[in-house]
Amino acid sequence: MAKLIIVLFFINFSLLSSTAKSRLTTDFYSKSCPRFLDIVRDTITNKQITTPTTAAAALRLFFHDCFPNGCDASVLVSSTAFITAERDSSINLSLPGDGFDVVIRAKTALELACPNTVSCSDILAVAVRDLLVTVGGPYYEISLGRRDSRVSRSSLLLADSLPLPSSPISKLVEQFTSRGFSVQEMVALSGAHTIGFSHCKEFTNRVARVNDTGYNPRFADALKKACANYRNDPTISVFNDVMTPNKFDNMYFQNIPKGLGLLESDHGLYSDPRTRPFVELYASNQARFFKDFAGAMQKLSVYGVLTGRRGEIRRRCDAIN
Repeated sequence: MAKLIIVLFFINFSLLSSTAKSRLTTDFYSKSCPRFLDIVRDTITNKQITTPTTAAAALRLFFHDCFPNGCDASVLVSSTAFITAERDSSINLSLPGDGFDVVIRAKTALELACPNTVSCSDILAVAVRDLLVTVGGPYYEISLGRRDSRVSRSSLLLADSLPLPSSPISKLVEQFTSRGFSVQEMVALSGAHTIGFSHCKEFTNRVARVNDTGYNPRFADALKKACANYRNDPTISVFNDVMTPNKFDNMYFQNIPKGLGLLESDHGLYSDPRTRPFVELYASNQARFFKDFAGAMQKLSVYGVLTGRRGEIRRRCDAIN
């Protein structure tokens, strides 16, 4: 009986998810806010020019919003005296402020142009796509019409809600497949590490064991020097892709076989027989990586979305109405 209940739950969840996705359209704001895409594009362009780390920050923010409970902008909400929001859970404390800032800027501009019309979750999805394009990434269509969550609580994030840099590949595969993503889609999305940076605390213990970790010895020495003072200054970080850190390309996959991966999960992608073929494929074929990454991002962008009365249009992205 218990198994039957679980099966019925997943069937109902799948039906609800499919219904929500069917309400999304690429021209959702064509009449209610015709300058929506232009306003977002102007906002992200100005922000990226002044702060080049914005693209990576927004991409990470998007993943942290969508992967745990669906793309509903719940991670954007600030805590109050009564509730600790998602963004203040331990796993989200390292999210860069530039990701939040670019969404807030776009929301402010959109509220002036078309008040109470565009959701924060739609803004985040489009801003990330457009920011990726500015740093060389692929363009892909975004279906629109998401609503924002009315709830954001740190307590609702489970212990394994998000992949960790130290997660073994078996754990990562479990997390992605349980959400309907294939192993190949997981590897493609891991290519997001071609931009951005990671704090030293996320990999220094592994670097110390260089003999059995797959690090290029010279790279390991450079990491040790770069992170020598990280205990006194926990903000010290290193680019995820040391070769082309500000360009979205397939260099991340070219780095891994050479021992130039930064995180344990990066090295795991090459050492595990389930994921290694895809690393090799993307390392040799950037066009294929871009195609598969774009498809996986489109799929992620509609994961667990809210539509209609199941959500709201927030007046401010950092506060529940």
